[in-house]
Amino acid sequence: MKLLNEAQVEQLKEISNYLLQVRQEKSIRIEEVAAKTHIRLAFLKALEAGEFEELPEPVYVQGFIRRYADVLGLDGAALANTFTVNIIPSEPNISANNESQKLDIKPKIHIPLFVPYILLLVLASIGLIYVLNPKLIVESFAKQLNRVSISQQKTAPSPVSSSPPVAPVTQQPNSVTTPQQETLPSPTPSLATAPPPSTINQNVEVTLDLQDTSWLRVKVDGKTEFEGDLKKGERRTWTAKKQLIVRAGNAGAVLISVNKQQATPLGNQGAVKEVTFTPEVNGQ
Repeated sequence: MKLLNEAQVEQLKEISNYLLQVRQEKSIRIEEVAAKTHIRLAFLKALEAGEFEELPEPVYVQGFIRRYADVLGLDGAALANTFTVNIIPSEPNISANNESQKLDIKPKIHIPLFVPYILLLVLASIGLIYVLNPKLIVESFAKQLNRVSISQQKTAPSPVSSSPPVAPVTQQPNSVTTPQQETLPSPTPSLATAPPPSTINQNVEVTLDLQDTSWLRVKVDGKTEFEGDLKKGERRTWTAKKQLIVRAGNAGAVLISVNKQQATPLGNQGAVKEVTFTPEVNGQ
């Protein structure tokens, strides 16, 4: 609470002593007074103990006195009016002067208005530089990438040429061989003819394309995989390890392709034909 003058202190002491005396005579606990008046218990205790510096503004204290007295059965309004709420005028003037001085000092600390504008211009220029420079950086970076890619393309053939030469190396002796070694090319035909043994162990794949409706029966390795009619436009593929037999009721309507070779008619139109395919023989 703001400092009180001597008259206010004396008045408040007399009032608090009087309230304390009446409360004790009526055997009313201070907690009951706090509950009925809705005044903080700490304020009531400070009022009775004479600790006025713990109290709020004099205006509020006057209201405390009125409610306190009403709870005790006294004339609260009359008792509250005995406490004057006049505040020492000198202190507000001093505080007002201090506040005015502070207000006078604060403008001196303010930054001139042109300074923020200069900062904004600087920031804007930096922003423009930041916006423009990345383009230059990207261009230079792209040029560097192009240079690197060109250099890599120049150096790339060396490792590539080092790996594939394995196959050509076998051919170079043939090209460099003397006339006395011309008999060596004979192994190459043998190598060319060597795949058939490997194909002997391969499967035989037969694809049928129907140019018209035809009855068909297909046996794969001794088992009948299909028997029935296939219509125009249908395509079927079978694979056998040992033997594949195709029997058609309308051989001319069936185009047959063995191991993905060019398709040819199985036979004449309307003719019944049966063809056997093995990995060694395309058809018989």
